[in-house]
Amino acid sequence: MTYDEFQRHIGKAGLTVKEFAQIIRVNRISISNLSKKGEVQSHLAVIACLLGEMAERRVDFRSALAKIEIKPRKARGAAAQDRFGGTNQPGMFADRQSDDTPPSQDRMNRIGT
Repeated sequence: MTYDEFQRHIGKAGLTVKEFAQIIRVNRISISNLSKKGEVQSHLAVIACLLGEMAERRVDFRSALAKIEIKPRKARGAAAQDRFGGTNQPGMFADRQSDDTPPSQDRMNRIGT
């Protein structure tokens, strides 16, 4: 489904992108970013289509969805220090010193300063 079709369906349901994201417990930005791709994943397309059809037939989808527990998706993004892609990299920054200590001369030579 194209992003434009998706917006038409959620609009038919009387929802904004922000409200749609809140209902299905995902980050609003994740939904908005789909506009750049121009396509919406099929599971979101199905949900939007069904919500639009339910609203058109005057079915109160909000109360139906309120009856189920939808757990928010775990946020993805910035990794913890010394982690790359979620994998622990204990030796990755072995020569790193604390922020208040100047780097060693050996390290300065390696990075070309």
